[in-house]
Amino acid sequence: MAKADDVDHEAIPHGQQAPACTVVIFGAAGDLTKRLLIPALYNLARTGLLPEKFALVGVDRLEMTDAAFRQHLDAAVRAFAADKHYSQVLDELHWNELLQRISYLPGDFGDPLAYARLGDKLGEVSAAQHNGDSVLFYLAVAARFFGGIVDQLGAAGLVTEAPGRWRRVVVEKPFGHDMASARALNTQLRRSLAEPQIYRMDHFLGKETVQNIMLMRFANSIFEPLWNRDHIDHVQITVAETVGVESRAGFYETTGALRDMVPNHVFQLLALTAMEPPASFSADAIRNEKTKVLNSVHRVDAASDSVRGQYAVGQRDGQLLTGYREEAGVAAGSMTETYVAMKLGVDNWRWSGVPFYLRTGKAMAKRSSEIVIQFKRPPLSLFRDTATEALTPNALVLKLQPDEGAALMFGAKIPGPSISIGQVHMDFHYKDYFQNAPSTGYETLIYDCMIGDATLFQRSDSVIAGWKIVQPLLDHWAEGAADGEPAALANYAAGSEGPAAADALLQDSGRSWKRLV
Repeated sequence: MAKADDVDHEAIPHGQQAPACTVVIFGAAGDLTKRLLIPALYNLARTGLLPEKFALVGVDRLEMTDAAFRQHLDAAVRAFAADKHYSQVLDELHWNELLQRISYLPGDFGDPLAYARLGDKLGEVSAAQHNGDSVLFYLAVAARFFGGIVDQLGAAGLVTEAPGRWRRVVVEKPFGHDMASARALNTQLRRSLAEPQIYRMDHFLGKETVQNIMLMRFANSIFEPLWNRDHIDHVQITVAETVGVESRAGFYETTGALRDMVPNHVFQLLALTAMEPPASFSADAIRNEKTKVLNSVHRVDAASDSVRGQYAVGQRDGQLLTGYREEAGVAAGSMTETYVAMKLGVDNWRWSGVPFYLRTGKAMAKRSSEIVIQFKRPPLSLFRDTATEALTPNALVLKLQPDEGAALMFGAKIPGPSISIGQVHMDFHYKDYFQNAPSTGYETLIYDCMIGDATLFQRSDSVIAGWKIVQPLLDHWAEGAADGEPAALANYAAGSEGPAAADALLQDSGRSWKRLV
């Protein structure tokens, strides 16, 4: 295998067409491929960012011809274009051009002969499409297959790089299920791959508003001077979903809300919010600062600084909602958490003494991902004759989904002869200023993989730093279960704002969660 230093990993500038390459999708017959990856590639083709010399090879265990695979994907992309969330007229020219560049290879992920056939297939495709020897391998498979597939790719010589020929591997989350397994998977991948070849995917980071957190902070001088312990009282990060476990009980029962959301989605938002200004916008400069934040988080007291909950029967808008234990495939006495909240501290000069409150959950009152920067109250002596409860602290709310934008909340005098203060909102909505193209959220990430920009992908040290934070919680829960006294689950009604126990994390210091409704 060529060493990382032997191959040019310098990213191509954004906005240019990606270089010639082949994409190989393992798990090509699965839901992720048809719902998100293929529509994302279609969108890249429409916007001129997909390579002119491009090919796609789908690999899966199902027996299927090229024609049958194309028909399967054609139906998916037409459904995508017609979906009310994306509502667009299908660009027949670009889609049909892309469709003709797609082929299929049946094979078992554990069969060495399948990788020999894949090598032959890549040679045939490269010769036919004149798209060179660069290949992006996308592992759209269950996590248990990650290490084995990469081992097989390495043994077959399919990830060996050379000048002018790159080979990259995209690994979907979850990356391990605890710190030990994450370390083991990193070690296994590094047997065949150099770190610059590994792209650990977190689709949440493909959202425009998540990427704009940095730009809002560092490109606007009105915010960054206030972004520290002298002015900020606390920070709240919320990732709330209205959906329950739906058809994913098999996955969720062995994962839970903490593993599913916190070491990846939620901690990436934490890192972007708390990081120091990077020396540049290069991938390593940004990832260095994000990793420093995670390494600065002090140890979580699992008993006093965290809450785990599980949704029970409830209702939303008059509709009865099923409890988690009544969902298909969930054990009757399941102790899997569907909600987790925690209080963290970042021990550095910028944030010392500022609490960060994180929460994520399923079957909540409203779908909402947002970051609340709550500023300190002004001195109250000036307002001694005014109702102090009217002096609501200033807050900046970064709205990530579903209504992307930002809101600034501040006090203003209510018209009239007396001194009365009211809170006003200054709202910014992306849709009011920018024309958003229909997007699955994967377009930016796939394009970045092709051009070699790893900014939005986790490095191995960042992955381990995230697991290091949550490992004490996992250990605490496991010890209780081993002793026959599993950590209590705080029930909350489906369709509500979460368990009351989570409110206590803030109430003891006179704070409260921003309402979801």
